[in-house]
Amino acid sequence: MKKFILSISLTLIFLVPVFVMAQQSALRQQIKDIIKPAKGIVGVSILGLESRDTLSVNGDARLVMHSVMKFPIALTVLHWVDSGKLTLNQMIHIKKKDLPKTYSPLRDKYPKGNVDVSVSDLLSYMVSLSDNDACDILLKVIDGPKTVQDYMLRLGIRGIAVRATEADMASSWELQYTNWCKPKEATLLLDKFYKGEILAKPNTDFLYKILTETTTGPHRLKGLLSAATIVAHKTGTSPTNAEGLSPATNDVGIITLPNGKHLAISVFVCNSTDDEATRDAVIAKIAKAAFDFYSK
Repeated sequence: MKKFILSISLTLIFLVPVFVMAQQSALRQQIKDIIKPAKGIVGVSILGLESRDTLSVNGDARLVMHSVMKFPIALTVLHWVDSGKLTLNQMIHIKKKDLPKTYSPLRDKYPKGNVDVSVSDLLSYMVSLSDNDACDILLKVIDGPKTVQDYMLRLGIRGIAVRATEADMASSWELQYTNWCKPKEATLLLDKFYKGEILAKPNTDFLYKILTETTTGPHRLKGLLSAATIVAHKTGTSPTNAEGLSPATNDVGIITLPNGKHLAISVFVCNSTDDEATRDAVIAKIAKAAFDFYSK
């Protein structure tokens, strides 16, 4: 009897990984089916933060990042806070020239400038509202994109390039392509952040909070999930040119599952000629497929 039980136990030990691999294969195929009709390049990277299960499709492709770059920028600013170079309540004086015409709720609130805004508020504008002027103001505070690039390399993140400011990208169509990201590296950065390997806990908690307050891209990662689902995420969206080409429609983040576990997911839709609703739907369908799989 003992031998029989041992035999059954050993059989289960070998069968469970095979079953999980088969299920993951089904999810991969489901994601490929979602991607197939997309008119563009779609990169996906998924990581179960507790299970450590991984899955990617085009995960090593270099894809245009746009405002997803505001996540590594926020990490760099908060590293400066951890290091004592800045404080969250430190006031930054903003002049009218710091508020060029672009997408900026900050500029909408203070169109004439000549105002002091705290580092924490600038981070909230940049992350939660994806404010372009707040982004460039914070980049100026930390001495430019090179500071972010250097910090990513220090963290061991080699698949994220931050070289252009929002103003740079607005000045030249081609410059947006200098800020790129591999989906796998975005997920790795999310993982390091979630595990507390990058920032002190108070700043990790602060950034996580403002990521959950993101208002942009409601039809992307969150699009097919229940309103109660907590999603800490950062979107990225490019302009669309006269030929209907959209270099970037992205969303990266951490989803809290019904079982209390967490899913890091990065989806980039690059160089697409689909309309915005279709691009958003691709991200939403991939997120829902992953959510359903990892909620089991």
